[in-house]
Amino acid sequence: MDILLIVLLAVMGALLGSFAVAQVWRLRAHQLVQDEREGEPVDEHELRRLKQLIRPARSDRSQCLSCHHQLAWYDLIPVVSWLTLGGKCRYCKAPIGATEIVAEVGLAVVFVLSYLAWPYELASFTTILPFVLWLMACVVATILFVYDAKWSLLPFSLNIVFIILGVCYIVSLATVGGLPIDFVSLAGAVVLLGGLYLLFSLLGWVGMGDGILGIGLALFLGSWPLAFLTLFLANLLGCLMLIPLYFQKKLHRKVRIPFGPFLLVAWFISVLWGNWVIVHLFSTTTTALNTLML
Repeated sequence: MDILLIVLLAVMGALLGSFAVAQVWRLRAHQLVQDEREGEPVDEHELRRLKQLIRPARSDRSQCLSCHHQLAWYDLIPVVSWLTLGGKCRYCKAPIGATEIVAEVGLAVVFVLSYLAWPYELASFTTILPFVLWLMACVVATILFVYDAKWSLLPFSLNIVFIILGVCYIVSLATVGGLPIDFVSLAGAVVLLGGLYLLFSLLGWVGMGDGILGIGLALFLGSWPLAFLTLFLANLLGCLMLIPLYFQKKLHRKVRIPFGPFLLVAWFISVLWGNWVIVHLFSTTTTALNTLML
């Protein structure tokens, strides 16, 4: 039964990964059109390429971003279509890009790991609700991850959706999950991830979107120690990426580094394994201090 469920989750994750990337391009098209209306500078080539994605829901069909040919169902099979086509459009042979397959495989792995490492009970329909909300949040997080990685921007509307899911998640844990919520610790998490990054945005160190995202992340984490761990891991991951770029002289003052992806990866690790990390890190640190004092 577990194997069948894992396969089902992997397939569902791949399908929703494909959906997430499609939404990334649609969001970008709407953003470019809005920027053009407001007189903001836009990339005209990118605008022409994506503008056709803005259609009524009834006539909205997936299409190649290069030749705009409407894609058939067999062009949209997650992972399989990309591999069989060699990462190129069937009709114009233009490169599709690696974003699609990375998101599909990535979200499939995320769904499976979420099930295997889920820290709460999954014994009944009611206790499954927080898990379903978590998976929904992972889909939204994938869209945010890709969008920020590509354009160093976290869409406000998507951040609000993420926060709403976070509120529903914490309420579901407290009601159907029967878990006590420490609202003082939760408030500390919001201050650490939301307030701190909103302060950083006022100083110009990060974008405002990182601060709003931090509020949503804090709601899923639920405690200030997990928020602190997320903060630490995000900055550690950022350093691991930026230090090599610095020594390769590819990093300069005008380079915009999107921080959202680091926060999201750190958040995923902290929700699923954060308590284990904190307990073992504290235990190891205590043992080391006792050894030094002897």
